[in-house]
Amino acid sequence: QVQLVESGGGLVQPGGSLRLSCVVSGSIFRIYTMAWYRQVPAKEREREMVARITDGGSTNYADSVKGRFTISRDDAKKTVYLQMDSLKPEDTAVYSCNALVGRIGVTGIDAYWGQGTQVTVSA
Repeated sequence: QVQLVESGGGLVQPGGSLRLSCVVSGSIFRIYTMAWYRQVPAKEREREMVARITDGGSTNYADSVKGRFTISRDDAKKTVYLQMDSLKPEDTAVYSCNALVGRIGVTGIDAYWGQGTQVTVSA
């Protein structure tokens, strides 16, 4: 199986920074696109794509975080990061990572999710 484990969430004041990490483990042949999503509890049916990075290194961001958040990946460590700067109260959410993974001995590519980490921006 494949597991994604996030870390780095917490409480931060407005204007502060946090760095999220997500480590992928398991029987992995290749990791393709990796992404961060967030979900506000009051809007359980709405999950917003925050940032995405392909295996070629191309990135794209939600308009709400452009210029403040940076996504990166370290394929040797099977890890994706989200550097969040100039945080705002409206960034408060549960942040989850997603990865498209090809598994050893298994045909095709499947999407996997982490359990999520809470980010709270408040004075």
